[in-house]
Amino acid sequence: MEQPLWSLWWVWVSAALLLAILEVLVPGYVFLGFAAGALAVGLILLNTGMTLGFPILLLIGAALSLVAWLVLRKLFALPKSKVKTFDHDIND
Repeated sequence: MEQPLWSLWWVWVSAALLLAILEVLVPGYVFLGFAAGALAVGLILLNTGMTLGFPILLLIGAALSLVAWLVLRKLFALPKSKVKTFDHDIND
């Protein structure tokens, strides 16, 4: 019996590559998180050899994408600007 397409590791790695290419074309660190999640799912399938259902794989991919997006947001965030405020009138 043949394995479903979504349970093959190279499909997830290919999806990660396509999402990474899409990130280059449409910058914003949105697709990069999804690419990292898809790559992680592909590596999990490659290393474990397990056959998981499609909903479970999507759940794992979504959770890992969220974690990757949060890490990327923390790493690539713009530095916080320090706004100078005045407590007194400068004409006094």
